[in-house]
Amino acid sequence: MSAESIRKIIDDTRGQPANIIATLEDIQAKFGYLPEESLRIVAEETGQSLVDIYGVATFYKTFSLKPRGEHLVSVCLGTACHVRGGPAIERGFQQALKCKTGETTPDKKFTLETVACLGACALGPIVVVDQHYFSKVNSQDIRRIVRKTLEGLDKVDVTKDKSVFPVEIICARCAHSLMDPTYLIDGHPSVRVTIYFERQHGWLRLSSIYGSYNIESEYEVPMDTVVNFFCPHCHTELKSNISCPDCHAPMVSMAVRGGGVVQICSRRGCKGHMLEVTDVH
Repeated sequence: MSAESIRKIIDDTRGQPANIIATLEDIQAKFGYLPEESLRIVAEETGQSLVDIYGVATFYKTFSLKPRGEHLVSVCLGTACHVRGGPAIERGFQQALKCKTGETTPDKKFTLETVACLGACALGPIVVVDQHYFSKVNSQDIRRIVRKTLEGLDKVDVTKDKSVFPVEIICARCAHSLMDPTYLIDGHPSVRVTIYFERQHGWLRLSSIYGSYNIESEYEVPMDTVVNFFCPHCHTELKSNISCPDCHAPMVSMAVRGGGVVQICSRRGCKGHMLEVTDVH
């Protein structure tokens, strides 16, 4: 790590919304984690206290203060997942990856961790790999999940793959449902939003299957175009305060009924997406 590379990242993200988060995201993308010295440089260059920078770095689960593997495996051990066999799933991943929980495999391919609760209790046991959710995992699924991760998690068959599942989306501001049961995509009600791009204004429907990238729209959206998304009810822009970790375009933020947020990249063709469900304690 060089101080010059950290300062360049700070300069590149200066002025962006939530620029401290964007800066830390770019540092972690470059180094795989947030080195201690990088936090000191961010504090020095931005004029914020090291305590505040450290607070941001430890508040968001996506950040890590120690090196992680190329792939992050999170096993839920919340109450529902625990009673459905979560500890056995954790042990199974320890055996399959040949590393202990909280550690990284010698080849730096995988880091294994446990989480207290992901809020999707009815789908337990839950395993999350690189923001891809696997529901109702059993011991026979473990090696398949490891193999699929190495092959590429974006290769999805929505009819068979256990890493994809339907979510019910609502507007975070007005709480209206964005689901359209009259228009199916992937065999499920679609998510209806309004979009604006290149002076075009119309509707767009997304698959409600988390992990599917299937969409249909009133107007053809050219590849690489950044699109503005709006609630069709209250017309609020569905814009996140963070940027896509893959291409740095603004993320689109929508609420999950029951608690949580799903975020997708606003750039046509980018597959950046995240799902965070509310912790239940």
